[in-house]
Order: sequence, then structure tokens, then C-alpha cells
Amino acid sequence: MSGIKYLPDTNVVIGLLKGREPAVNALKGINITDCGYSAVTRMELLGFPGITPEEERAIHNMLERMTYLSLTPMIEDLTIQIRRQHRLKLPDAIIAATAKAHSLALLTLDKELAAKA
Repeated sequence: MSGIKYLPDTNVVIGLLKGREPAVNALKGINITDCGYSAVTRMELLGFPGITPEEERAIHNMLERMTYLSLTPMIEDLTIQIRRQHRLKLPDAIIAATAKAHSLALLTLDKELAAKA
């Protein structure tokens, strides 16, 4: 996994796809190929009710440039620890645990998650 340094949260990826300034700024100076993404982010992005074919293509195109990081027993254990310590929602805890397990900087627009991750 050489080259991967960052893990954008789902809200950053959505913001980037929509061209929203806070998300664009969060990734300023970062090459998207230096990013990984959590299994949860993939499920949240592609599982959105009412997703259009164009949106689905845009999501696939972006994710293809990043590295997929699957759930592992280590990530599960870290998720449990994070949820017990910080009472985060399960998806947020999995994303934070994924970043921690791979020693990646978590990029998020969620102030609560940023403070606890």
C-alpha cells in the first residue's frame, strides 16, 4: 500500500464529487491516488437511495483512482475500542478505525469525528 497517506471520509468524497469548497479545500494539494477508502464509504456512496446512473459512474470513476481498504479483524477490534471510548456512530467508527489501522490521516468535514478520531 505504498503511497497511500490519507483516508477521506464519505462526506469529503461526496463534497468533492459535488465540487463543494470545504471538501475541495480538504484535499487541496493531495493527489487522489494517495488516498484509500473504507468499505463503509463505498457502501454509503453506492447505497444511496435514488442514485442516478451518472452519479454512480462518477463515484466509480473516483473510487477507481483510490485504494480500497477492506474490513479486517484488526479494523473490527479498533472499531469496538473507538465506539466504547467515543460513542461514535458505527459507520464513523469503522472509518476512523480503518484510518488508524493503516496509519492514514483521516480527512473529514465532521467536527465530532475529527475531534475523536
